[in-house]
Amino acid sequence: MQRNQRIRPLVEELEDRCVPSSTNGIAGSIPTLYDGGLQTINFKVMPTQSEASLLAHNKSINIIYESTNPTTGQTFTSVINALPAPGEGPGFNPLWVVVDINFSNPSFAPQQFTSDNDIVAAAAAGQITLMPTDVVYRGSVLGQKA
Repeated sequence: MQRNQRIRPLVEELEDRCVPSSTNGIAGSIPTLYDGGLQTINFKVMPTQSEASLLAHNKSINIIYESTNPTTGQTFTSVINALPAPGEGPGFNPLWVVVDINFSNPSFAPQQFTSDNDIVAAAAAGQITLMPTDVVYRGSVLGQKA
């Protein structure tokens, strides 16, 4: 391959959209929210056989909250509970466990949350139910979206 040729990820058609055939590298980047700010996070799902061990041996694992509107099927933007402090880099735990938000209270309308504090408060008020999963991602915060 010549040096000036661009590498393009392979895509496969799923339903009516094209998605990358691999979530490695930049293809694993997704938007997330943290305290109202839109962030870009690069995630890779960890192998199923390693998830239990990762959860058992990582006491400071981060959380990514995921939710879907049960009425419309719309997937809301995920919310994370931590960002690395400036210069923290290697000291920041790159592992994230998925916690699903369940809109099971019929008197509380499904909504896009923008911070983990709002999610925890809604759960404490009985407006939503939080359902921890055993899905673990390895991820890096790439930065704040403009």
